[in-house]
Amino acid sequence: MNAQRLKFKIPIAIKLVTITSILLVATAAPIAFQASNRFEQIAIDRERSANMDQSLARANEVEGLLLSYIDKIKVVASVLFDPNLSPADREKALALSFEGDRDLVAVEVRAAQPKPHQAPLRVVNQDYLENYSVGPEYIDQLRQIQLEQNRFPFASVFAEQIEVRNSSLPNGAPLITIGVPLVKDDLGAISHVVLAEVRLDRLQKVFANINEREIFLVDRSGLLLAHPNEEWVLSSRSLETWSIVNSALGARVRQGEERFLHPDTDEAYRGAYTGTAFGVSVVAAVSEEVILEAARQVRREAIYIAGRILSVALFLIFIFSMSLTAPIEKLADVTEEVAKGNFAVKSNVRSRDEVGELARSFDQMIEGLQERDKVKNLLNKFHGSTVTEDLLKGDVQLGGSRKDVTVFFSDIRDFTKFSEGHTPEEVVDMLNEYFQIMVGIINRNQGIVDKFIGDAIMAVWGAPHGGDRDAHNAVKACLEMRQALAQLNELRVGRGQVPIRIGMGLHSGDAISGTIGSDERMEYTVIGDSVNQASRIEASTKAFGTDLLLSDAVAERVGAEFMVEEAGRAEVKGKSKPLIMYKVRGFIDEKGNPQVVQTEYSDYAAEAVDKVKVA
Repeated sequence: MNAQRLKFKIPIAIKLVTITSILLVATAAPIAFQASNRFEQIAIDRERSANMDQSLARANEVEGLLLSYIDKIKVVASVLFDPNLSPADREKALALSFEGDRDLVAVEVRAAQPKPHQAPLRVVNQDYLENYSVGPEYIDQLRQIQLEQNRFPFASVFAEQIEVRNSSLPNGAPLITIGVPLVKDDLGAISHVVLAEVRLDRLQKVFANINEREIFLVDRSGLLLAHPNEEWVLSSRSLETWSIVNSALGARVRQGEERFLHPDTDEAYRGAYTGTAFGVSVVAAVSEEVILEAARQVRREAIYIAGRILSVALFLIFIFSMSLTAPIEKLADVTEEVAKGNFAVKSNVRSRDEVGELARSFDQMIEGLQERDKVKNLLNKFHGSTVTEDLLKGDVQLGGSRKDVTVFFSDIRDFTKFSEGHTPEEVVDMLNEYFQIMVGIINRNQGIVDKFIGDAIMAVWGAPHGGDRDAHNAVKACLEMRQALAQLNELRVGRGQVPIRIGMGLHSGDAISGTIGSDERMEYTVIGDSVNQASRIEASTKAFGTDLLLSDAVAERVGAEFMVEEAGRAEVKGKSKPLIMYKVRGFIDEKGNPQVVQTEYSDYAAEAVDKVKVA
């Protein structure tokens, strides 16, 4: 009966064809949505290009205008500064170069070190100033304000830099001040500069047009030189809080663009800036609302049409999806449980289609995972997680390969004496408690416990997989063991038990890592001279009266991050030359400060040791 039910099924293909047929009606919605997005992007790109073009065009116009001003200013300054001209000739030259000019209001030659009580060389257009009910003394007042309030960078001009600043004052004449280096002394330093006040209105006309794009001019300090809002210019408004102005002032390239928020309205703008040779920058910006309005209108219409179609399509999809989504949701819930490690679950899906077959295969997979998890947990206890993963993947085979490893040995001091004075059960309990703590520290620091040799632990870093931090992780694990042993001894003393002392040794070098044995019985281990040397170093801890010794190979790798000091040299069995050994007192933290890690069990009285002779 069950076999007959399995043969009768409703294929998912039929369901998907039905749903797809309905969804085809709704293709207009995503197409329209994509089209409106594309329309938006085209509009943004067009406006970005327009901003760049507008800012460049205005910058070129401003640059040409300022260049013409500077040429005029230099001509007038040369007349004022020329000592060979007679008063009559100077007056004629000024009549031609200054009085007939509609842009220049005042031109002044200023010395770097003016003589006391000497009036500056200056010429002023009184007719223009009288239009604003001020006289020639207005220039003196303006210059005093510029000096006292640091409104003009005189030092920059004397440093051979042309400066342009807005000099408009409340109830004063609308002016800009241009500073130009004029004459150098015998040492090549600027001895005289020319300061000129120029009418602002001609520069303002370049930016007077008011439209959806806001185009304005700022000087090197972020003050407005020209803007469609003339009141902002006359009040010398600062726009240094605008992010795009900051970008323009700090830019190393002539042109750039960015999206920014208008400081007054928090409205998003797209803007571009172009610098000039005279330190002033043109900014062109337009609101994103204006840019995207047409595209958003298209999107609203498309959404409205697509919504009506989708409302019908979704109703039909809902009806057809009930038989499909319910079992899939069950499988999703079961998958989450399996992902959490819970293999005692079943899908219980009885659907007569491909989902039902998937559910049955899924249940079979869970049964396989249960068996694999049991094997993995068992292997972890004997080999460690890294070796276990390689075993399960089939990567570990009989044989070995050369690895750069850091080998660790530790044992318990006077363990034989302890064993003689305690029952076997007490000895086993002590070892299990001790191993539980130490093995956990080794695992947390990416080490692998190779084997237990009675009370001794052999661990390795760098096999079967190594890394650049193997030696550092090994020393860090030893310091953690030092602290953990002190905490364990505190518990033991509190229980009326004797404390434990241990010795630890580390050495880095080449070793053969792999499985040894036969096809019927294998063991994963690390063998070689580096292992023997690590064992000898651990045996030397008793002779040096410390719980931890490093070989010179380990000390060279970790010395910059730990408080390493030479303990001495020792002749050990199997080595023709004395071994240099090092103590570790602590580590160096991230701020470069030494952090001592010492306990009352770290050091003890040195003893004579077989096979170890302190040199």
